[in-house]
Amino acid sequence: MKIDTLGVQAFVAIADHGSFQAAADSLFLSQTGVTRRLQTLEEFLGVKLIERTTRTVALTSTGQDFLPQARRLLGELSSSLIEIRETGKSRRGNVTIACVPTVGVRFLPRIIQEYSSAFPDNRIKILDHSSSGVGNAVLQREAEFGINIAGPHHAELESVPLLEDHFAFVCREDHQLAKRKEIDWKQLEKYPLILLGQFSGNRALLEQAFGSHSLKLQSLYEVQRVSTALGLVAEGVGVAVLPQLSMQKDAYPRIRVIPLANPRISRTLVLLSRKTAIFSPAAEALYELIRKAGEVKPR
Repeated sequence: MKIDTLGVQAFVAIADHGSFQAAADSLFLSQTGVTRRLQTLEEFLGVKLIERTTRTVALTSTGQDFLPQARRLLGELSSSLIEIRETGKSRRGNVTIACVPTVGVRFLPRIIQEYSSAFPDNRIKILDHSSSGVGNAVLQREAEFGINIAGPHHAELESVPLLEDHFAFVCREDHQLAKRKEIDWKQLEKYPLILLGQFSGNRALLEQAFGSHSLKLQSLYEVQRVSTALGLVAEGVGVAVLPQLSMQKDAYPRIRVIPLANPRISRTLVLLSRKTAIFSPAAEALYELIRKAGEVKPR
């Protein structure tokens, strides 16, 4: 049912001011305009709300009963509109984003802290998914935007480059390569490695790079999560090739992270959103904070 708020507004103005002309002046309308709005409301309701003579204006009994409800309706509408307006101005609200798990280790925490300091009442929900899961969450509107590994994506999605994250050699402090400042990829060919599994976007990227540079690395263990790989390395099970952003500083004191060179292989992280998306004010603030953080190299 369509609610005739303009008609209700005209009715309340007439009741408050006692004349059509005064009501029209208060609403910045012509007297004819106010009369038309009242008539439309009365026709919709099927009852008369105002008794009008050449000299007086009075409420009918139905109009008297309806007036308190009409005032309450307009008051609630006004309060709701003010709340929405203030929410937009202050960027208040809840935000849901999606991201590949490694982004939540080092990159996101400092941004979340900064955002929470600026917007302490805003609640953030983070969906940590695989690369395909991030794209699906954004596409299905489960998340307003996402942080993903660059690559092919659905035609309804668009991506904005965020930062480059290089792959590194990860070993324990007692490994024979642990004291190197840099390692060539070719040197890893004789070491069985812990690699991320086929469902990881990192694995596909690495295999493409291996083929381009004729690298033949041995995969002894295959895991789906970086955290699992780090746990295996920390216990001396093996060594791994992982994105640098996946290593939290001082989380594993015995682990060494060594840059890999010749070639430098990296992944590009992107901000992913729907092409037609209109962010909520709260999400827009977080999106811009993340985008600006990507312009600074991660520590």
